[in-house]
Amino acid sequence: METLEDPGTFGLSPAKGRMRDQVGWGLVLLLSVLAYGSHAPLISLCKVGGRVPFSSSSVVVLVELVKLTVSSVLFLAHDHGSSASRDAISAWAALPFAVPASLYAVNNNLVVHMQHHMDPVTFQVLSNLKIAATAAFYSLLLRQWLSARKWLALCLLMAAGICHTGAMHGQAGEREPMTHDRMYITLQGAIAIAAYCSISGLSAVYTEWALKSQPLPLNLQNLFLYTFGVAVNLVVHTASSPSTSFFQGYSVWVAVIVGSQALNGLLMSVIMKYNNSMTRLFVISCSMLVNAVLSIFLFNLQLTPLFFVAVGLICLAIHLYYRVR
Repeated sequence: METLEDPGTFGLSPAKGRMRDQVGWGLVLLLSVLAYGSHAPLISLCKVGGRVPFSSSSVVVLVELVKLTVSSVLFLAHDHGSSASRDAISAWAALPFAVPASLYAVNNNLVVHMQHHMDPVTFQVLSNLKIAATAAFYSLLLRQWLSARKWLALCLLMAAGICHTGAMHGQAGEREPMTHDRMYITLQGAIAIAAYCSISGLSAVYTEWALKSQPLPLNLQNLFLYTFGVAVNLVVHTASSPSTSFFQGYSVWVAVIVGSQALNGLLMSVIMKYNNSMTRLFVISCSMLVNAVLSIFLFNLQLTPLFFVAVGLICLAIHLYYRVR
């Protein structure tokens, strides 16, 4: 993996500088895994009578607003005085970030639409195809060709996702009645899941390209990205929930969700800027383990053999991709 800073920037010896970089980078990855993995359990804690009582689109708006606020504060504190930042504040510099904001909004709506055309298990299993989509766009658009060994590692990640879905669904099925007694998917659902995975991969790779193609401070780029994010998602929320109170159904757990997802988004931008989209995939896969561990403590989830298969596949995938021993 790439490091966040050149060792010499800390004024330390190369060995100490590298160690500090590695610790900092490890902390970013760990926090991102924890934030991403806590999302589903936190959503479950918010449910009332088995249903989510709040508007998911309003939560997305708040998450984008928190990220925008944090980015603005960091920009004013660290980057505002630089001549490069002042010269870069223009419509042309900001415009590329409207694309990922729009793509993310489309995918958020697709997720809702797909629930009517397939069962949740089918969605969870097929959504692992976004790993392959991300790798394909990474190779085609960024000209970062992956070796056969790395493709094998990504295939193992997809297999781990399927095993994790099987493990979690097996336990959930014992606690909650199924809406459908079998897995199913309609033609519209198949088209929607293909679009969802493709857009997910494209938006991740495009965001990486946008962050790396401009020699701008990350805080300024985040300010551009989340300004569009707030605007686009506010329009989506207004159109989808015109008569619903913005804060209807909110609780302390919703505030925790907003904070954790905002943190996750900011950390993901660090990963995309200083590493790549492939590392993001590994963060998402590792977060499944956090999801399972939290479910054990919060909902008395009993682990099945499939969970341990998923853990083994993720470890093997990390070893193959990054040659970690």
